[in-house]
Amino acid sequence: MATLILVVYAFFLAAILLYNLLQLNLLFHYLRRGKIVPPPPLDPASLPLVTIQLPLYNEPYVAERLIDNILALDYPRDRFEVQVLDDSTDGTTALCERKAAHYRAQGFDIQVIHRTDRWGYKAGALADGLPRAKGEFIAVFDADFLPNPQFLRRTLGYFQHPKVGVVQTRWTHLNEDYSLFAKLQALQLNVHFTIEQMGRRAGHHFLQFNGTAGIWRKSAIADAGGWRADTLTEDLDLSYRAQMRGWEIVYLEDVEAPAELPVEMNGIKSQQFRWMKGGAENARLLTPLVLKADIPLSTRLHAMAHLLNSSVFLAVLMIALTSVALVPVMDRYGAYTGFLSLSLLGLVGVATVYFVANLRLLPRPRTLRQVLALIFYFPLLLTLSMGLSFHNSVAVIEGLLGIKSSFVRTPKFNIVGQQRGKTDRRQRNPIGKSLIIEGLLTLLFASALVIAVSLQSYGFFIFHLMLAIGFGAIFVASWRER
Repeated sequence: MATLILVVYAFFLAAILLYNLLQLNLLFHYLRRGKIVPPPPLDPASLPLVTIQLPLYNEPYVAERLIDNILALDYPRDRFEVQVLDDSTDGTTALCERKAAHYRAQGFDIQVIHRTDRWGYKAGALADGLPRAKGEFIAVFDADFLPNPQFLRRTLGYFQHPKVGVVQTRWTHLNEDYSLFAKLQALQLNVHFTIEQMGRRAGHHFLQFNGTAGIWRKSAIADAGGWRADTLTEDLDLSYRAQMRGWEIVYLEDVEAPAELPVEMNGIKSQQFRWMKGGAENARLLTPLVLKADIPLSTRLHAMAHLLNSSVFLAVLMIALTSVALVPVMDRYGAYTGFLSLSLLGLVGVATVYFVANLRLLPRPRTLRQVLALIFYFPLLLTLSMGLSFHNSVAVIEGLLGIKSSFVRTPKFNIVGQQRGKTDRRQRNPIGKSLIIEGLLTLLFASALVIAVSLQSYGFFIFHLMLAIGFGAIFVASWRER
């Protein structure tokens, strides 16, 4: 039995190491990336018509802020229309209708398209609005985004190349200083929106439309088969289908789209669950297409790593559980040194990508305090990720098995900086099985620490300490919001 556990541990450790090597390859491409040459300016007399879609579901705290922001875009009002795709079941619809009427009276083309069945969730709403869209290009913004007034002017020019199907911009964070959890989320997202997206672009690999803060060519959506509700991440699904049809995605690292990070643990969990499960669902559906596609081997490898990246949480959980069983037998097998070396090699890769991504985004001139803060936050980010490994692993397993679930929105509260608007906190979350298991896992890894001390076997001590703190923090934060 111990030998089998050792094999399982080694397998998942090797999988994480392979993933980290591919991340380092993206970093290599990122560091060698060329400067993006801006396209020629658009002719002011023939600016393209743009449809801006705003998918909403029960967003009373941010819906009006979003509409005000979109109608303030620096673009001729006769060259864009706004579709508020509202699936709400609360007072959000009335708020949107009042705002729309206010702006229609000023000459803006804005309509509220309200659905009552919520079929297909966000993908269904986007698909429902598309036949009514007048624009040649479709911009999408989620409820919590506040794009810069120059957004359309800075992005539309790239569509002058006929094969460009999507232009995606970089998310920034309105409230990253609100709490420690918000800061850690921002640091993690920064890796995706620098190293991963730009690295894939520089390496000529498949990129991703991130579901919001981007623009589609309407004909590219149709050519790729349209929005589908097969997965919880319809953006990743359509991105891959479009690129396999020959369309290109342009990623603009220097064009920012500020958005609100979730600040409550259950909001973080719902967002993570949707992203992780959606990624796994896309891996199950798109892997056969990627394997058959006429693309370079390196692009195929990175596409598979991209589609399966949510499985890293499953690998972390399996390594964590098997490592507890290995504590009493590590000396007997004499494998501790080799495993530790592999673990450290993977950690070096993660740390390098993290630091380069976040150092790149620090305001100039950088200060020693800012750099030291990044060093301080890194182990906390790892610890939080470990604490979410069970929750996210459940999402991955459901996605790979094709188990369907509803699209659970991530609540937003009109938070900018450290200021929070008024919210209704009467709703409470029930104590679910996942929360109980997270509490039990906290006890398991705390017990592993005691066993390690009693056996004087400290090979996994730091690892188990981080797991105990991570699961404990997730459990306590979730319990307080129950």
